[in-house]
Amino acid sequence: MSAVQGTVATLAAVSPPSGGADTQDIAIVASAVIVATIFLLFMGGVGHRAEMIPVLGWFERFAERVSGQPAWASLPCGLAIISLISAVFGLYWDVSLHIDVGRDPGPLNNTAHFFILGGLFGIFASGFFAVCLPDEDRKDRPGATSIRIAQDWYAPLGGILMMVAGLFALMAFPLDDIWHQLFGQDVTLWGPTHLMLIGGAAMALIGIAVIQVEVRRAVKASGLPDREQLWVKGLRNIALPGGLLIGLSTFQGEFDFGVPQFQLIFHPILIMLAAGVVLVAARVWLGPGTAIAAVLFFLAMRGGLTYLVGPVLGESTTHFPLYIVEAAAVELIALVIAARRRPIAFAVACGMAIGTVGLAAEWAWSHVWTALPWPSELLVQAVLMSIPMAIAASLIGAWLGGRLGTEVVRQEPGLRLAGIGGAAVVAVLIAIPLLTTTTGKGVSASVALREVDRGAKRTAIATVTLKPADAAKDAKWLTATAWQGGGLVVDRLEQIRPGVYRSSKALPVYGEWKTMIRLHTGTSITALPIYAPVDTAIPVPGVAAPQRFSRPFFNDKELLQREAKTSDPAVSIAAYAAVLLITLSLLAMLAWGVHRVAASATGRARPTSDMREPPVEPPPPTPPIHEPEPIEDPVPMATIPGMRY
Repeated sequence: MSAVQGTVATLAAVSPPSGGADTQDIAIVASAVIVATIFLLFMGGVGHRAEMIPVLGWFERFAERVSGQPAWASLPCGLAIISLISAVFGLYWDVSLHIDVGRDPGPLNNTAHFFILGGLFGIFASGFFAVCLPDEDRKDRPGATSIRIAQDWYAPLGGILMMVAGLFALMAFPLDDIWHQLFGQDVTLWGPTHLMLIGGAAMALIGIAVIQVEVRRAVKASGLPDREQLWVKGLRNIALPGGLLIGLSTFQGEFDFGVPQFQLIFHPILIMLAAGVVLVAARVWLGPGTAIAAVLFFLAMRGGLTYLVGPVLGESTTHFPLYIVEAAAVELIALVIAARRRPIAFAVACGMAIGTVGLAAEWAWSHVWTALPWPSELLVQAVLMSIPMAIAASLIGAWLGGRLGTEVVRQEPGLRLAGIGGAAVVAVLIAIPLLTTTTGKGVSASVALREVDRGAKRTAIATVTLKPADAAKDAKWLTATAWQGGGLVVDRLEQIRPGVYRSSKALPVYGEWKTMIRLHTGTSITALPIYAPVDTAIPVPGVAAPQRFSRPFFNDKELLQREAKTSDPAVSIAAYAAVLLITLSLLAMLAWGVHRVAASATGRARPTSDMREPPVEPPPPTPPIHEPEPIEDPVPMATIPGMRY
């Protein structure tokens, strides 16, 4: 038995807690984080800046040598990229594991958690190092966007944004445990604290983008040769937008696996959101070819991740969108409408193309390789919501790309309002299906199970007769779903006559499997239980699966989230409001940071008592033409501000 199979067997054999983690586990994790934080503060803060600990200096010199960038940019960005890869790998492994085996016994009994926690702490550490590395004694100042920490200590803005995004994501771990104690353990992806974790990691890429803008400006302002390596420029132009596309695409995770809690319309509009924001921002900021390059990076990384988590580790396979047609549309439109001279018109045109041609391409792809293909019943709603979503997302992308590329992008007067308006439209379009989901009533079914395997691992073909017979008319999905018993089965039922449907696969009705029929019509999402085990930790009784039975359809979430606890509505409102407030605070700070990048370039950044822009140093004098300097060796990297050798 492999190590992964052994982990799965162990998780399936125990009765994991349905609420928060064990106190001992919490104490161990908290102690580890405290020790790591103290070490980080001493090594990167007090020790390094007081020149008492030389270890960080070695990493600085190495980062500068291999990248050609000052250490305050190269070292944090390199560490952040490695950390993000660790976090996204751990995330998809963790989601797959929960889908296959359900709850885990605790945070220390799931290997994937170590990759997630280590990656998120690495993102926070990256930002912290960026804040600590600039040294005024060596004129190592990031530039006009930097934030004054103390006398002669200015931190790069991008480093602060990275640190805040990493801290936001790390906060999701203790908040997640509190959430489980209040409302039960949520083994699906779209829990509020789970979204905090995903969002914080994704938004750290905005901090990386900002610090890359800062370092390019600092090198240019120095008037000395640009030593940046070509592969660094490639990473900035390809991996940075490609990584952001991966980050925004993780919000589609429940649909990628085939066990969504929410309406199917979310799948196309979330794809439109990611495509509009990232591809337009990349083309406006980074120039020709970057939209396609970002998608190729996305496909390579997500393809490798899917193969690693699926066939290699033996977990459920995750699917993903293509984005190829959307990227091609963005690049073609840029040949007609100058992306940098007319970013608003460019964004609107790209949004129309993404919301029509791009939607059609993703629609076709959903029928090639996805767990829940988009049916014709979704078409009208998808068109009505995808086009405005794509336009709004593209306007956000134009604002983001325009602010990051201030030196080369025309700052149209309405660009800020376009970005704000786009964000408002995105919020409304997400809120509509989120708040209008209902639970249909009066639907039931008679189920007949034809056993395929009668042994200990009992499986059966299910024939489902709906009452009323037209209950599945215009259904967006009618599936037999089985999960958390050691794998995942998502089978679209086949109609054999009006009102009668049959599974095409044998469904497991034994052990820890939770098997159900799921029905999504209009705004209603319901489910009928076929089989579920006794769960003493919740506690809930088991659901037997005789050869013939009749049952009503229930609220879908009652089956997907058996662990959920009823709570005082006031507590629920307060908990959701707290998470929303924290999230809006992060988004507001990121928006302020990106705006500051543009304002500092145009001389409109306003100093405050604790956030003053450093004085702009005059460029070195140019030797008189009639007295030419003798030709010497190229300027050593030690003379470039921030370089150490």
